[in-house]
Amino acid sequence: MPAPTKDIKVDEVLPPQINPIAAKLAGSKDPVDNAAARILTKYLDELMRVPGTDVRFGLDPILALIPAVGDTVASGAGFIILLDALRSGIPIHVFLRMALNMGINFIIGLVPGAGAFASVFFKSNSRNLRLLTEWQAGHKDKVHRSTFHFYLGLILLAAMVVGFVMVAWMVYAWLFVTAYQAVMHALGLR
Repeated sequence: MPAPTKDIKVDEVLPPQINPIAAKLAGSKDPVDNAAARILTKYLDELMRVPGTDVRFGLDPILALIPAVGDTVASGAGFIILLDALRSGIPIHVFLRMALNMGINFIIGLVPGAGAFASVFFKSNSRNLRLLTEWQAGHKDKVHRSTFHFYLGLILLAAMVVGFVMVAWMVYAWLFVTAYQAVMHALGLR
């Protein structure tokens, strides 16, 4: 005989299943907690290990294999780490170092194939999380929020997004035109 189950009323609304990762991100109100940055870094840079080695990689190099779209998505997730840094009151010079890491990773990722391989070893998100936590460890009691720095950082972040999209578009347009011309030349149509 089956075990008795709780009767569910037809009009009863069941609570949604809670994603533990989303709950952790939503539950963090402390800017020094870095929950979003830690979770994103794990998924983007440290999710899997190459068997037989200590080399770890995440979704960043896998997404980099998808031309244009993959780098943009991975960089978008990396921007959340930069927003977390801004939220915690990080000074502009540390923020600029973090932005430089993102820029280098984005430029590396534009190289088809080789960019994804190089991204396994560069790990901009891990570098940025380390910069953020090291700064906070030395300045945890001095963490303050500056509205000016926050908005300046947001402006720089928006400029980076526009710049990344423009650079990606130019690189892939150039690659497409070059490939098209090579095919036309090989077919004797040019």
